[in-house]
Amino acid sequence: MARFFSTTAFKALALCAVLTAAAATHAQAVFRVTTIPEEAATEQMRKFGPIVKYLEQKLGMKVEFTPVSDYPAAVETLVNKNIEMAWLGGFTFIQAQNRSGGKIIPIAQREEDTKFQSVFIAKTNSGIKTLADLKGKQVSFGSQSSTSGHLMPRSFLLQAGIDPDKDFKRVAYSGAHDATIASVVSGKVEAAALDITVWNKFVKENRVDTKDVNVFYTTPGYFNYNWAVHADMPAALREKVTKALLDIDPATAQGKEILDLNRATRYIPTQASNYQGIETAARSAGLLK
Repeated sequence: MARFFSTTAFKALALCAVLTAAAATHAQAVFRVTTIPEEAATEQMRKFGPIVKYLEQKLGMKVEFTPVSDYPAAVETLVNKNIEMAWLGGFTFIQAQNRSGGKIIPIAQREEDTKFQSVFIAKTNSGIKTLADLKGKQVSFGSQSSTSGHLMPRSFLLQAGIDPDKDFKRVAYSGAHDATIASVVSGKVEAAALDITVWNKFVKENRVDTKDVNVFYTTPGYFNYNWAVHADMPAALREKVTKALLDIDPATAQGKEILDLNRATRYIPTQASNYQGIETAARSAGLLK
């Protein structure tokens, strides 16, 4: 009986080892991607679906899009290596760098991200024509961790001598750029700041009436979004992913769909030093310690 039990136990342990190894192999064969939730979840799925399929073809492995609930969650999942790659804003990239001790590597950005801009919008009949006109008003930003929807608009306001926390009647945070537009359209706030590309998309798709709500101020340019990975990713895989992103061709139907959905003309190489200005702005605005 003891011998039988030992043999049975040995076989059970061997089977467990095989299953564990198989599970580990399966886990390694899945390349997980996430993004800061700058728009509604349904829009995020639509926007990143084609690039997930493209990466599966190029990497020869299963690629999964893993949505997160908010901007800090996108940072934490990448820092903790619960995903392989994340689409981050300039500020969330800096936050991830700080949280990881400098172990987050930006591998590609849109060409548009070298000179990105934010816009301030208001009802056209509000009387708001300049940043100074925002004093005493109810103003919304996007997520508190958003580069284009909070950090940089706040930075430019401070440079103009306007402190949102002291000079606005109320500061609101919508959580996402589409929600920011809705807050002005609905009259919940009198003005707001957001990502210029989201605003342009809404205008192009006739999802906002510019006779009712329009841009009254556009910021200077700054570096913004990037695709980033953890430094612990094997170098060969990182190079393969980077090449796949840089090779997306607008001349092909697949490439055009991916780039159009991501509001990009093409992806180009990037590096951590491009975002030093974002870090400086975050520290100056008291949003990073």
